[in-house]
Amino acid sequence: MQFKHIAGQGAVKQRLINMVNENRVSHAQLFLGPEGSGSLALAIAYAQYLCCEDKQPDDSCGVCSSCRKYQKLMHPDLHFSYPFFAKDKNDTALSFIEQWREALLANTYLSLDIWRSYLDAENKQANINIAECHQIIKKLSFKPFESVYKILILWLPEYLDKEGNSLLKIIEEPQPNTLFLLVAQNQDQILNTILSRTQLVKIPALSYDEIKEELIQNHHQTEFSAAEIAYLSNGNLTEALAMLQQENKSYHTLFVQWLRLCFGNKGPEVMAFVDQASKMGRENQKNFLRYGISFIRECCLLMSGAGSLVHLPAQELETAQKMTNVMNTAMAQAISTELEKAHYHIERNANPKILFLDVSLQIIKILNFKTLPQGTLYIPD
Repeated sequence: MQFKHIAGQGAVKQRLINMVNENRVSHAQLFLGPEGSGSLALAIAYAQYLCCEDKQPDDSCGVCSSCRKYQKLMHPDLHFSYPFFAKDKNDTALSFIEQWREALLANTYLSLDIWRSYLDAENKQANINIAECHQIIKKLSFKPFESVYKILILWLPEYLDKEGNSLLKIIEEPQPNTLFLLVAQNQDQILNTILSRTQLVKIPALSYDEIKEELIQNHHQTEFSAAEIAYLSNGNLTEALAMLQQENKSYHTLFVQWLRLCFGNKGPEVMAFVDQASKMGRENQKNFLRYGISFIRECCLLMSGAGSLVHLPAQELETAQKMTNVMNTAMAQAISTELEKAHYHIERNANPKILFLDVSLQIIKILNFKTLPQGTLYIPD
């Protein structure tokens, strides 16, 4: 993994390179970033750069013996630890290393849900157990085999329970040239005893433009499709890549058509839409509703005079401006609430036909009859 293969994060990449070139490499670092920001990929690229035999000014060479082994995740001085679904108390990360390499080589923007799909997880909870902690101590008690550094990348230390305290001594006083790179998403869930012993490398969520550019250049998306997915993903490239696997990714036309049918109170056409939406599949239904929530939010920004904060493609922006002529802020808030409730129930396997019919009727009441649901306070016009 080289820095050039990672979307965006230019400032973080430069900081990591400077740390190496200025010989300011801390023995324990915490790469903290939200899901889909590329924090795991950055940790691997950083480790590869550290061990590269022919470092370039802005990246590892990619062709030396060390880099070739890193690209296959098979370097003898590179170790991984991660949450897994143990079948036995003696299971460690090594028990699942083949699945880990397969998953990571297929998608460096890995999430726990994607990782779960590579394992026989059943209903087990993911964790990093005491056997894995002992294995980490054992692996890192030896000197580097080939490179200058022996490196452990620990993904999601949030899943270290109190057993993680057994690692404190080796984190604080490691063998010479031994590095801990922790890759986390939620700082509050990490043991404070571990947190206090690491140097923080903060990784922001990707911007709309960074995700859009990645989708166009490396995933062969059209300008319109990339813009819509980047808008929906909200800075999460993992989510954006998952959307590429779904058949129906263009939600704008369908969502606006739905609102127009509800505004016109066209019963038969609404029923036809309900039939269509119920057959979209759960993930597409969730993304469709998520798009609707985001689109209504942009309408609210326009109505509030905050048009400079709106990030919609030109065609969608024109539609949103027209929508502001047929609804006010209170109506938009009420519709958004109905969509959020629908998203919640879709995640919990509600019957989609009944659900979309109910939401359609609620939107008809709001847009056509100008009737807001009772019992909830909405922002007055």
